[in-house]
This record gives sequence, C-alpha cells and structure tokens, in this order.
Amino acid sequence: MTKTLRILALLLALAAAGTWLATGGNRGWTKTSVPVKTIDEITGIEAVRYERRFLPGLEFLGAALLGASLLGGASFLFNKQTNN
Repeated sequence: MTKTLRILALLLALAAAGTWLATGGNRGWTKTSVPVKTIDEITGIEAVRYERRFLPGLEFLGAALLGASLLGGASFLFNKQTNN
C-alpha cells in the first residue's frame, strides 16, 4: 500500500507539472480566456478580442503538488508488513 501511494503521488506531481509546462507555464492566476490583439484590415485599427483557452496558473500547480504531498505523506501512516 505504501509503494502504491508513493507512486500515485509521483505520477500526480509529474502530470501536474507536465500539464502546467505544456500549456505555457503561466506564472499568474489560472485564466479561462486570453486576450488576442487583432488589426482591422481596412482601417488598421488595433482591437482586442478574447479567445477561450484554459491556462493553468500557479495555484493549479500548487494544489496538485499539495495533493501529491498529501498522498506521499499518507503512505507513511501505513506500517510495513513483516513476514515471520
């Protein structure tokens, strides 16, 4: 049981860090929309429109790492079984 919890904790931490890095490593809060600057072809006026995209922030990474550390810490609550 201890080994299983530790492996799950490691997988959770790696998956969270990988997801966070793959989506851009946003060092701010989580965003669900991102501003995109567009230029009108005719007038040349610059406008900002918002594109729906999920960018996980540091709190996403922190919550996942906290969960992984809780799983890892829970593994120490179980005693090792000894065979006599």
